[in-house]
Amino acid sequence: MDSFFKQIEQKTGVPMEEVFALANAIQNANFSSEKQVRKIVRKVGRLANKSVSAEMEDRIVQSILQDGKSIDVSKIQRMMK
Repeated sequence: MDSFFKQIEQKTGVPMEEVFALANAIQNANFSSEKQVRKIVRKVGRLANKSVSAEMEDRIVQSILQDGKSIDVSKIQRMMK
C-alpha cells in the first residue's frame, strides 16, 4: 500500500500527509462556519497549485454556506472552469 501512496505523491507532487490532513479537515469541518470554509478552500487551492481569486473564493464559500452541511465538489468544479 505504501508504494501506492508514493505513486500518487510522484504524480501529483503533493505529500500524502497533506492529503490526509485535508481529508481530516473536511471530514471534521463545520460547513456553516465561513471562517472554516474559507480555510479549506484556500488549502485546496494551495494543494492543487491553483490560484483562487478573492471573487472566486467568495463564490465557492457562499455556495458551500448555502448548501450547509456538505461540499458539492461537482458544483465547485463547474464554478472554477
